Amino acid sequence: MEEKRLAVISIIVVNRDSTEKINAILHEYGDYIVGRMGIPYKEKKVSVMSVVLDAPLSIINSITGKLGMLDGVVAKSLFSKF
Repeated sequence: MEEKRLAVISIIVVNRDSTEKINAILHEYGDYIVGRMGIPYKEKKVSVMSVVLDAPLSIINSITGKLGMLDGVVAKSLFSKF
């Protein structure tokens, strides 16, 4: 069994048409999500999201990769040292 890591995925959404796909991906991995926060930045016409995960590295990378492949979405992950 792969060791779990605490991580945050930061997501910037430029294309709001991708919102449904983002939510579907996050729902698929919902068992690993500790919490999430979304902030619409109306002035710049983007949304910024943070998703906190407690999951194996392979799962975190899979989620980040799937999100990053969506049109108008940038996703990066940050991992804890412990």
